[in-house]
This record gives sequence, C-alpha cells and structure tokens, in this order.
Amino acid sequence: MIRTLIIESGQKPTEGQLKEVEEAKKSPINFDEDCEELSPAMMKAFKSAVVQRNRKKKA
Repeated sequence: MIRTLIIESGQKPTEGQLKEVEEAKKSPINFDEDCEELSPAMMKAFKSAVVQRNRKKKA
C-alpha cells in the first residue's frame, strides 16, 4: 500500500506521521508482476530521468 503525505514548506510532520515512516522503513519491499524489481540498467536510466526532470523544474 502506498500512502502519500504532503508536508508544506515550514510545516513539521506530526508524531504519528514520523512513527508511520519509521514503521514503513522496517517493512520489506514486495515486488509483483505489476511492479517488478528494476535491473541495474533500468535503475540507471530511471535515475538519469529524475535528474533531468529536476533540472527542468528548477529552471
């Protein structure tokens, strides 16, 4: 399950939100046919795309 929390600039997360993040860090990642683990080559391509996207956002 994916849970998204939006924290505005200057806003601090609540104790409950911090606890939830800590618990999520302990959980294993479960891959399936809809979301398979990326190969090293695909991971490299993904990271490159993220860097390019972030450069465009800052421009």
